[in-house]
Amino acid sequence: MRAIKSLVVFKALVVICLVIALSGCASWGAPRKYSHTSSVVQYLFPASEQPPALTPGMAVLRPPVRVGIAFVPGKPGVGDLAEADRLALLEKVRAAFAGHEFVSTIEIIPGAYLRPGGGFANLDQAARMFNFDVVALMSYDQVQFNDASRLSVLYWTLIGAYLIEGDRYDIHTLLDLSVFDMKSRRLLLRAPGVSQVKGAGTAVTFSENSRNARVEGYQKAVDVLIPNLQKELDRFPERVKAEGQFKVEPQAGYRGKGDAGIWLVLALLLVGLGLRRVQSPERP
Repeated sequence: MRAIKSLVVFKALVVICLVIALSGCASWGAPRKYSHTSSVVQYLFPASEQPPALTPGMAVLRPPVRVGIAFVPGKPGVGDLAEADRLALLEKVRAAFAGHEFVSTIEIIPGAYLRPGGGFANLDQAARMFNFDVVALMSYDQVQFNDASRLSVLYWTLIGAYLIEGDRYDIHTLLDLSVFDMKSRRLLLRAPGVSQVKGAGTAVTFSENSRNARVEGYQKAVDVLIPNLQKELDRFPERVKAEGQFKVEPQAGYRGKGDAGIWLVLALLLVGLGLRRVQSPERP
C-alpha cells in the first residue's frame, strides 16, 4: 500500500514537472530582440527633427589630408561592442586609407573623446586634439533575435524530469562609414557593410556564444565594408574632377595624381627642351 502511494506521488510530481516545463516552453518560445545602434545624423545634428541635406557648399580639399577615424557614440547597453573590439575594427579601416597617396596621416579616435549628440562642435575639439581635417565616422545597427528552439531537451533522472533550455540566435549587423570634410562639413563619400550570423547554445553557453557571435557580426560586416571603401577611395579623384563640387588646393610639396598643375609644368618643360634641341644648329 505504501509503495502504491509512493508511485502515485511520484507520478503526480512528474505531471507537475511536465506542466511547468511545457508552460516554461511557451515563455521561452517568445522571440526576444536586442538592438544596439548609433546614428551619424543624430550625433552630428542632435536638434534636427528631420535629417538635414548633407551637401552644403563647395569643399576645399588640401591634399594630402589628415584623416581621423571613430565610431559614432551610441547609448551604452548590455551586449554592446567593447572598446577593444571597436579599436580592432577601426585598425582595419585605417589600413584601407593608408594605401592612398592623397592621405598623409590616419588617427584612430578613442570612444572616450566623443559624446552622444556632440555634433560638429565635439568633432572640432577632437580635430584640434588629434590634428585631422577629414573625419570618417562609423555608425552601426546590430539586431539580435533570440528564441527557444527544438534544442530544449527533457531529461529523465532518478529524481524526476528537468528541462535544459536551448536557444538560437540570429544577428544582423549594419556598418556605415561616412567621411566628412571638417571645414565645409560636406559628406565626401560613404561605404556600407552588412552581415548575418546564426548560431545556438544551451542555457549555460548561450551568453558567451551570442557575445562572440555579435563580435563576429561586426567583423564580417567590416570585411564587406572595406572593399566598398576601397572602391570609393579609388574613384574619389575622378569624382573631384568630374563633379565640380570640390576645389583642390594641394599643399606645398604634394606630388599626388590629383595635382594636374605640376604634371602640366613638367610636360611643358619637356616640350620646351625638345624644341630647343631641334632649333639648335648642329656644330660641325
